[in-house]
Amino acid sequence: MQLKAEPEMAGKVVRCPGCNSKLSIPANLGGLPPPSGLPSPTGVSAPEGGDYSGDGASYQAPEGAGEEQQQTYYEQHQRARGGWEESDPTNPSLFGSLSIGVIATLAWYGILFPFGVGAYNSPAVNTMDYIHDLFYERTWVNYTETFFFFWAVGILWLKMKKLRHQKDAMFLDILPTDISQEVNSQNVSQFIDHLYGLPSRLRDSMMVNRIRKGLELFEVRQNNGEVSGMLDAQSNIDGARIGGSYSLVKVFLWAIPILGFIGTVLGLSQAIGSMDLTNVSDMDKIMASIGNVTSGLGTAFDTTLLGLVLAMFLNFPMNALSKAEDDNLNNIDAFCNEVLMPRLNDGGGLAGGDTNGMMDVLVKAVANAQKEFLVDLNSLSAKIKEQADNLDKRATAHQERVDAEFAATLNRMREEFSNAVKDSVKTTTDYTRALATGIQGLNNVLTELGSKQVIVQQVQKKGWFSRQ
Repeated sequence: MQLKAEPEMAGKVVRCPGCNSKLSIPANLGGLPPPSGLPSPTGVSAPEGGDYSGDGASYQAPEGAGEEQQQTYYEQHQRARGGWEESDPTNPSLFGSLSIGVIATLAWYGILFPFGVGAYNSPAVNTMDYIHDLFYERTWVNYTETFFFFWAVGILWLKMKKLRHQKDAMFLDILPTDISQEVNSQNVSQFIDHLYGLPSRLRDSMMVNRIRKGLELFEVRQNNGEVSGMLDAQSNIDGARIGGSYSLVKVFLWAIPILGFIGTVLGLSQAIGSMDLTNVSDMDKIMASIGNVTSGLGTAFDTTLLGLVLAMFLNFPMNALSKAEDDNLNNIDAFCNEVLMPRLNDGGGLAGGDTNGMMDVLVKAVANAQKEFLVDLNSLSAKIKEQADNLDKRATAHQERVDAEFAATLNRMREEFSNAVKDSVKTTTDYTRALATGIQGLNNVLTELGSKQVIVQQVQKKGWFSRQ
């Protein structure tokens, strides 16, 4: 296997991240010859009639094979790779962490057991006796808090080992320059075979897995954009894995203080329930009652104290380990963006001599532009449809409001007209009734006059021309 070393490490003795044996880094790092005689890729069997070259190059077809036969052997070699089984890079074994938690809890209580002095629930004699009583004599709550704490510590310890494994894989020379300075369609298979030749312990890491997937996609598609998109997606997946691996630890970090508060409630309940003031004249009973009350209050406060202290001690290493994993993931992203992607050559920078390559580039560019145009057009259509729907909704709402206002106004006019007609009819009725009464009175007067005789005497006037 090949390892990378910084110039300041020249001449130092280090441990190999693969076999853990000591090795000396040569003083002249720049003058080292490329290693030869690399083993054939682990778990990859050559198709019948072919073999792997000793320097980790790609699969070679038998001598004298034609172009079609070489292509057939190459396709068989691609299918023969098949990747390797990937273990979870960040989630530790649940049963392993549980076992560590149980063993650590038993060991802790075994360490504290000899420090107990005095009877059960008796006042502490010294600091170690107080710590012993804090874990032993404060109900079942403190036992549960301690177990959850050591279980979470077991998870963090296993995650730290996985992180160390991921950091060891960062020392591998994943893209050796002795194969080529750039990765193109002609030599990408050699780089992939080099990855398959790495030790199985180190190649199963986020770093190597991501590079392998990127190179295998480039081998098929030969498109830097698609490789970059796949690497970004894989980075998001790894980030989600790291974030999800802390779910159980966060549950413990929440449950430990809650258990402390539950212990407080139990202690207060015990203290209040043990109060006996029925016979205040008996001092012995009063003193025993006060002792039970103070014992319950001690349980109440000590359970909360232990829960808060354990939660604080658990929070610092959890956040430190989370930051270390994020930094390692950022280093992998930086390697992909700064080392892998600049060395990939998909033919996008061809000179004018390669017309077919230039046409492929133009076709891909036009296809990407058309894809972006269609995406923008679909987005614009969706917005226009949304505006049209909103306009229809507003028009419908306005029409409903106009109809409601018109109906209300019409009902109001109808009520006012009905009231006016009622008033007119009432006035006319009163007037007609009064007129009928007057006519009836006139008829009565005329009737009385008809039944009487009226004698009219003519009076003669005297004057110059009157008759005598």
